[in-house]
Amino acid sequence: MKVAYQKWFYLGILAMVWGSSFILMKKALVGVTPIQLGALRMLISAVFLFLIGFKSIKKIQKRHWKFVFLTAFLGTFFPVFLFAFAVKGIDSSIVSILNSLTPFNTLLFGAWFFGFRFKRGQLIGVFIGLIGTVILILKGAELHPNQNYTSAILIIIASVGYAFNVNMVKKYLHDLSALSIVVGNFLILFLPALIVLVSTGFFTDYEYKPAQVQSLGYLTILAVLGTGIAKVLYNKMVHLANPLFASSVTYLIPIVAVMWGLLDGEHLSLIQLFAGFIILGGVYLSNKAK
Repeated sequence: MKVAYQKWFYLGILAMVWGSSFILMKKALVGVTPIQLGALRMLISAVFLFLIGFKSIKKIQKRHWKFVFLTAFLGTFFPVFLFAFAVKGIDSSIVSILNSLTPFNTLLFGAWFFGFRFKRGQLIGVFIGLIGTVILILKGAELHPNQNYTSAILIIIASVGYAFNVNMVKKYLHDLSALSIVVGNFLILFLPALIVLVSTGFFTDYEYKPAQVQSLGYLTILAVLGTGIAKVLYNKMVHLANPLFASSVTYLIPIVAVMWGLLDGEHLSLIQLFAGFIILGGVYLSNKAK
């Protein structure tokens, strides 16, 4: 498959997987706390990745480790907790929409801190995508007036972390395989995640009732697909494309997340559907500019 097609293939797969992650978080939070969700998500992902790619750690050279460490915490550790708390306070589809700020932050921080250039067409595409995102947020606030929108700041912080992560992977880890980066990330995160989980009393106080067991099932799917496999695919896409293209997956995620919300009893208006097409147009324009 040609590189041009591969990156779009990865974009579509990741949009489906990460778009489904928000409803999985919502279901998992029925039986675990946000802190437990974040810690378990990392631990389960780590075990899965160690099983399939532990040998790839040998490829990580001394000069890589600093950036593997930074991407581990900025791209995974802090965001998983921030998202868990946000989903607890805001509807899952709205959280996915707010995450669409990631391409904008990727563009800005990529230019300010990493020396990446961007074209006028890319900037226009990003702003068009943001317009679609704003429409979705405003309409979502109208449909869900009781949501705790102060939690939105958590998603904004996470999106900044994602922006630094993707730019670092592109600039400093471009010569390292996607699997090596992710396995290295989770090797670093395993002990901190375990310490956090132990501190919640999970191993001593957790009650394995049917609802809790079901929550752990959703969490396992989230960890293996939404974190383990998705992280590898994402880093492969970063190697193939520019950081802006990779981060633009967050413009497609809300479309999938809103559809899952519909199936879960949430409402989708024609305006939200129209906003989804605006977002798709923004993604196309921002990546058409070479």
